[in-house]
Amino acid sequence: MAEPRIAVVGAGLAGCLLATLLARRGLEVTVYERRPDPRLVGAERGRSINLAISARGLDALDRVGLREEALARALPMHGRRIHPVRGQTAFHSYSADGSRAINSVGRSQLNQLLLDVAEKTPGVRLCFEHRLAEVALDAGALTLAAPTGIVDADAGVVLATDGSYSAARRAVTFREGFSFSQDYLEHGYKELIIPADRGEFALDRDGLHIWPRGSSMMIALPNLDRSFTCTLFWPHAVFEDLQTPEQITGYFAEHYPDALPLMPGLVDDFRHNPTGSLVTVKCWPWVHRGRGATLALVGDAAHAIVPFYGQGANCALEDCLQIDADLDSCAGDWAAALDRYQRARKPNCDTIAELALDNFVEMRDRVGSPIFRARTSAQHWLERRLPGRYVSRYELVSFSTLPYADIPGRIRRQNTVLAALVAGVGSAAGVTAWSARRPRRSARR
Repeated sequence: MAEPRIAVVGAGLAGCLLATLLARRGLEVTVYERRPDPRLVGAERGRSINLAISARGLDALDRVGLREEALARALPMHGRRIHPVRGQTAFHSYSADGSRAINSVGRSQLNQLLLDVAEKTPGVRLCFEHRLAEVALDAGALTLAAPTGIVDADAGVVLATDGSYSAARRAVTFREGFSFSQDYLEHGYKELIIPADRGEFALDRDGLHIWPRGSSMMIALPNLDRSFTCTLFWPHAVFEDLQTPEQITGYFAEHYPDALPLMPGLVDDFRHNPTGSLVTVKCWPWVHRGRGATLALVGDAAHAIVPFYGQGANCALEDCLQIDADLDSCAGDWAAALDRYQRARKPNCDTIAELALDNFVEMRDRVGSPIFRARTSAQHWLERRLPGRYVSRYELVSFSTLPYADIPGRIRRQNTVLAALVAGVGSAAGVTAWSARRPRRSARR
């Protein structure tokens, strides 16, 4: 049987990785992207939220030989640096021994790496400035708007990697049986810049900086040019209230006094960078069949999540690995592979969506509290005393490839065992003695 014609809609991170993986299987893949080639025109102003690439994303990049190149363009962050309104900052390590880090990398830089490897892979064709206008699944056809006019293209498999506001998803939004929701936070986001200070980092480069302020926060991630990309996560009403230079600088002087002197371009960035929305998208099914073509939703097109666990890109890249693995296990049978893909990934993506929402509350409310610091210290103590037996939720999400859906159950089980253990041995010293007698196993599975 002849292989179906494959179209990937969207040349972002997931689209490029997926096209590369499929082409390495000997398939012909055409990638359609509505924007110009970002390697030629650069990133959009204020739309380059830094990514926190961790174990899942690195695993995916490793499959196409980009792990080390990506890390060479990234800066490790071994913990959170908390900035109170007044007083000294505090550093909270992500891992018990301080050795593990998430990696700050610019989205545009990583996208360029993935575009380069896709372009060099035989079988991949990139078509920029081709905006999807229509998907006709029964006809197996795409209609696209290009600079030269309307373009028609054939496809037997359409893989939609075109983001939260997916044009491809609109083709099935009103199909009978399709469930769809998009839940917006009352918060929006806006990017700012802390530039290098006389050629050096103005802040500690080894941390994800957080200014927690209860109902809102600011974060900052380091860049290779020694600047920091800052992101405000504020209620939309606060953005709307600050209009004049005096209002903007006055608000920062009150709420972010240590950051204000480091931001000479604050007013210009605040007034001219766009304010984005924060949305969680859930839908089902992800795979839709017509007489002529099959459409599968991938990445944010299927399951957009808020960015507060740094897992959006990591999760989307995992989708691509799942499709590739399922094509292997189903001997290239697209129908079986895509059905297996959506059933495997849906519970994982629903889980990380909820964890990301909860982590927003943690970052803006809890990280500065003494109770949170004490709990984190206790978790790290347990991880050191019970390696492989007690692993924090953060470590399981960021530093393992354990399926997201397995993490809540893992946490419940280890907490139940720990509670029984403490009741049995009677003290922390007893826990230490017990752990020394038991065989140790890896936390990852």
